[in-house]
Amino acid sequence: MGLLDRFKKPKPQPPTLLEDIPKAAGWLVANMRNSGYFLDDTIESFRELDRFFDEQSRPGGLLADGKPGSKLFAVGSYMGRVFVEKLGGVWETDDADPMGELNIAVRLPDGSLVWPVQRALKRLQNGPEDGLYAYGLAIAESQKNADG
Repeated sequence: MGLLDRFKKPKPQPPTLLEDIPKAAGWLVANMRNSGYFLDDTIESFRELDRFFDEQSRPGGLLADGKPGSKLFAVGSYMGRVFVEKLGGVWETDDADPMGELNIAVRLPDGSLVWPVQRALKRLQNGPEDGLYAYGLAIAESQKNADG
């Protein structure tokens, strides 16, 4: 190591997925509120996510720009946060996965895995038939049944 090498600043490491998830979820809540959608960290608020998808998938909408990736990551981060907080799940991420943002998952107390960003993508692609509120209710119900 040369003399000048000691004075070089180390390259900052990019944030991990576990660091990005709460930032994305917080960003979503704030921006949704500014746009008239209210998220309160409940499964019930997934109705607002469905309304957002219904209204913003139309031409000219926020999801119709052809680049919804960061928005879908934020929606999935929010959904996962609700599953973690309300159902007792834990995040599973893989920063080495090139598709890591799409593949973030929540392991639920019964051992099952859910992939909220993938579900948000399905909602965008398939419309109301892959509704987020119905999905959230089914996940919550499955955990209630697993508890006995």
